[in-house]
Amino acid sequence: MSNPFFEPSPLPYSLPDFGAIRDEHYRPAFERGLAEHEAEIAAIVAVPDAATFENTILALERAGQTLARVSTVFYNRASADSSPFTDALEEELAPVLAAHSDRIRLDPVLFARVRAVWEGLSGAPADAAGTALDAEARYLAWRYHSDFTRSGAGLGDADKTALREFNQTLSTLTTRFEKNLLADTNDLAVVVDDVAELDGLDAGQLSAASEAARDRGLEGSFVITLVLPTGHPYLATLTNRALRERIMAASLARGRRGGAYDNRELVLEIARVRASRAALLGFDSHAALVTSGQTAGTPGAVAGMLGMLAGPAARNALTEQAALQRQAGDAFEIAAWDWAFLSEKERKSRYDIDTSEMRPYFEAERVLQDGVFWAANRLYGVTFTERPDLVAYHPEARVFDVRDEDGSEVGLYLLDLYTRDSKRGGAWMNSLVAQNALLGHPAVVTNNLNVPKPAPGTPTLLTYSEVGTLFHEFGHALHGLFARVTYPKFAGTRVYRDFVEFPSQVNEMWMLWPEVLANYAVHHQTGEAMPASFAARLQESAAFNQGFETSEYLAAALLDQAWHTLGAEESLREVAAFETAALAAVGLDNAAVPPRYSSTYFAHTFSGGYDAGYYSYIWSEVLDADTVEWFRENGGLTRANGDRFRALLLGVGGSKDPLEAYAEFRGRAAEIGPLLARRGLAE
Repeated sequence: MSNPFFEPSPLPYSLPDFGAIRDEHYRPAFERGLAEHEAEIAAIVAVPDAATFENTILALERAGQTLARVSTVFYNRASADSSPFTDALEEELAPVLAAHSDRIRLDPVLFARVRAVWEGLSGAPADAAGTALDAEARYLAWRYHSDFTRSGAGLGDADKTALREFNQTLSTLTTRFEKNLLADTNDLAVVVDDVAELDGLDAGQLSAASEAARDRGLEGSFVITLVLPTGHPYLATLTNRALRERIMAASLARGRRGGAYDNRELVLEIARVRASRAALLGFDSHAALVTSGQTAGTPGAVAGMLGMLAGPAARNALTEQAALQRQAGDAFEIAAWDWAFLSEKERKSRYDIDTSEMRPYFEAERVLQDGVFWAANRLYGVTFTERPDLVAYHPEARVFDVRDEDGSEVGLYLLDLYTRDSKRGGAWMNSLVAQNALLGHPAVVTNNLNVPKPAPGTPTLLTYSEVGTLFHEFGHALHGLFARVTYPKFAGTRVYRDFVEFPSQVNEMWMLWPEVLANYAVHHQTGEAMPASFAARLQESAAFNQGFETSEYLAAALLDQAWHTLGAEESLREVAAFETAALAAVGLDNAAVPPRYSSTYFAHTFSGGYDAGYYSYIWSEVLDADTVEWFRENGGLTRANGDRFRALLLGVGGSKDPLEAYAEFRGRAAEIGPLLARRGLAE
């Protein structure tokens, strides 16, 4: 039987042939892909002619296609549908792939060629071969030179040896962190035997908890699976305070209770190795290394923004806490597991709205078709047609054909909505095939969420938060679908990390946009539209609880920065003490407002690629809030607005400086005022 990874997929849009892919195909495909890529790099290095854009930069862009095909499919599966097989192979591959990357980035002859191309273009209209290059090509040459330089290509041989050891160590440690977290998250799921304890959950949530128990062989019981953040959606409605405390305690315990899944030593070691590697590369800290390749530029710029927001957010949280304590009275002192429950009561008291009352109006299929897809159609003219003839990587993942108004192909969109023990926590977007003209690749993207799956025949009713998450992740998907670039390096969401969240955050605005909301928020039983007063009161309460929400986010972002601004010489022995000191230093050490992620389950920063970059969400939100103002000023949900946003921002992918692209779209740089107003932080 032939290996499906050895040749490009023959399916529409080059969708990987999931129906043919078996476990036994992965290792041979990785082996061949690595060997082919090594040979292609060796051929570039061996070219006797002077380095040119064609024989060096373009050759690098064309190389490694087999490896790319198997890697995208494998790592998507490892995240969305892991197994003992994927776990073992991922741990085996981590140091191998790190070493492979280092052999490319640290090759002195290859770096000399890349440097010669870029330096030859500096101030010149063409490269050494006399080829005139457009702006995207010149930007590509600069990015290669910048990336190679920051990766240590200019180091001496001894330092390169040390760097390789650091990189391989980190690849192993971060992979182990991720596996521990998934296992401990599954292990700490809360089992409830008495349905009376679940008072406050609706029929769909009870069905999902029952189904999760049945999947684990616990017939008659109920299982509450943990989500990635510290808080849990059920904390807002469960009336049983003891059960709320159990859920919070289980969430906070992940990775720090001893045993095989304890991540504390991994956190310390990852931070230490990252700091040592940064010092070897000539940077004061890992954060300095990371931000040097982002729009922020320096940790100081990040600290300036986060510090400006932390004080007002903490003060607002204390004001909110006092109001919640009045709700509780003398019955108990408010704790972290009470905040969501009491804040919903407070919201109801102040604004006569309870977000749990909205769930009957948020049936998942209606939200998807008449909300998410409908808004995209109104803005961009695209349509989504389900393709049941195309097989996805899991039976629960669905495939949609995306086309422009004129019928031309845009790409494929895959949606994998439900949680399962084999799926990591959180929500995310992946590119399975990244659009680029050089290789003739179309766009195939996937969204993963973790919505509890009810029993068959029971409707999937989303929470208010889950609807927002679906709109958010779909914003990433649109970025991946709409980007039209020449080179693979710039495809889709391959932009600076502190810019990548911007398009997804902008897409969240359509969730409550009146035209969109009226089209999808319909009661799943009666067919009645959600009362207009619900949305009006939501808008009125937009800044409600923002002290808490901003504080919990900033606490996590500042923890991430604290770990990664450590110098290589600083020695740490205890995770909890470090966290306590870091949060106290910025005034966010409020036990009732724990960080959105604590270190031992902070997947973004210790295994998920957002190391020293979790600040990106609020950094991008400056652009997002400013863009929302632009849409409001210019008529909102119109094709003209959508076409402009698509052409000047989504469509360029990573092919130009993102802040330049934003300034072209907005007519100026972004301003922070709209963000401060949105989060209730303006004076």
